[in-house]
Amino acid sequence: MTKAPAKVTIHMVSSLDGFIAKKDGSVSWLQSADNYEKGVTLSEEDINEFLKKIDCYVMGSQTYEHALQLGWPYGNVPVIVLTDRSLHVDRESVVLYSGNLHNLINNKLKPDYKNIWLVGGAKVTKDFIRLGLADDIIISIMPIILGDGTLFFDYIGQEQRLHLKDVTAYKDGMVELWYEIKKE
Repeated sequence: MTKAPAKVTIHMVSSLDGFIAKKDGSVSWLQSADNYEKGVTLSEEDINEFLKKIDCYVMGSQTYEHALQLGWPYGNVPVIVLTDRSLHVDRESVVLYSGNLHNLINNKLKPDYKNIWLVGGAKVTKDFIRLGLADDIIISIMPIILGDGTLFFDYIGQEQRLHLKDVTAYKDGMVELWYEIKKE
C-alpha cells in the first residue's frame, strides 16, 4: 500500500465579491445569521475531527497577528509564519520562516507533514499559486458583498486551470467550493 502524497491546500473565507477582509482589516462579517434550509449543519465534533487531520499550517505575518488577536485557533499544531519581520513568538509550535518557498514546502514540510494548510493571506496565496506549490483551493464564500477591502487574490499573472472536487452549502448560507489545481 502506497502512502498518499503530501498535499498543500489553500483555504480562505471570502465575501461573494472576493474580499477576505474589510479595508480596515476587520473580519467581523465572517459570522453569518443567514438561514439556508437545505444547508448542511456541522457539529462541533465534526469540525474537531476534520481539524485533527490538518498537521501543519502556513500563513503570512498579518494572518498570524490576526490569529493571536482571535485567541489562537490553531492549538499546538505546527504553524509556519512566512515573514521578513521580527515577530514575537511565545509558542513552541510556531516557527518564523523567510526564504525560498520551494525549499520550505518540498524539503522541509512535505517530508514530515501530509496535510498542510495555507490559511492566509492574499500575497502568500498568490505566491503559492504562481509557484505551483498548492494542490487544492478551498474557498468558503460568505453571504455578503463587502464592496471593498483586501482581495483573496488579484492579478496572478497566469492562467490556472482547476477541477471542481466538491461543493457544500451550509445552514448559515456559506458555500464551500473545493478545487484541485491542475498541474500541466
